Amino acid sequence: MSFTVEERGNPNTLSYRLFFKNSDGKYVSPFHDIPMYADESQNIFHVVVEVPRWTNSKMEIATKDPLNPIKQDVKKGNLRYVANVFPHKGYIWNYGAIPQTWEDPGHKDGDTGCCGDNDPIDVCEIGTKVCSRGEVIKVKVLGVLAMIDEGETDWKVMAINVEDPEAKDLNDISDIQRLKPGYLEATVDWFRRYKVPDGKPENQFAFNGAFKDKDFAIETIKSTHGFWKALISEKTNAGGLNCKNTCVSAGDSPFCCSTDEAKAVVGRTSPCGTEDHIPCSGKSLKIFFTLRL
Repeated sequence: MSFTVEERGNPNTLSYRLFFKNSDGKYVSPFHDIPMYADESQNIFHVVVEVPRWTNSKMEIATKDPLNPIKQDVKKGNLRYVANVFPHKGYIWNYGAIPQTWEDPGHKDGDTGCCGDNDPIDVCEIGTKVCSRGEVIKVKVLGVLAMIDEGETDWKVMAINVEDPEAKDLNDISDIQRLKPGYLEATVDWFRRYKVPDGKPENQFAFNGAFKDKDFAIETIKSTHGFWKALISEKTNAGGLNCKNTCVSAGDSPFCCSTDEAKAVVGRTSPCGTEDHIPCSGKSLKIFFTLRL
């Protein structure tokens, strides 16, 4: 199973979108149509890469837009960039999401005591390759961090691309500590402080910031898949989420999107144009030092 992307609009502008197609050339939703599992028997999962390592543009699956293309997050009318908080440069992993998962904002997690953040579950892929935006990769799950973001549960799954040369040696969270010393501590530090330059407080964590192991992570992913199933089968109120899809809903579902409808959605966006420059005042070009008192 393979997927390609189609750029629309101008990169680094509000118009930019990245739409997905399957191997048949059919437009699909990266939120709903890409299977969660790449190989269920081996617990291998698909991950949609939203932000390549070392980059700063806060790209994400647009859960409220038709076909859920990747676009850049916006705050107060401006494109969002994650600051370089010393000693980090942009995102320190390939950052993305597992399709067909959903952190239900109506479900209070028994471990964290907080409800979900209304998004697919996030993944930090730690392999050696810098992935491309929109790339769909197959990963082995290693563990998970429970971040509490403004009172919401925001799981961060640690994983590695199965095609990475180091994948055979990394099988659980303890292997990251052993083979990549300092990486887990850097991950907690990054998530703790990355919003501070925006004037927000440091993020908090369940389990005192400790990572849970592979088995815990896989069960967490499976639970978010269950929430997604309830969402796509209309057993849960979708709220503002757009659940239109071209592959998983039956023809009588209000979420079923025909091929022609999908083409029309893409056709309403602008053709791919010239990339704009990132503003010199953008946080992606600065280095921020944060003090912990």
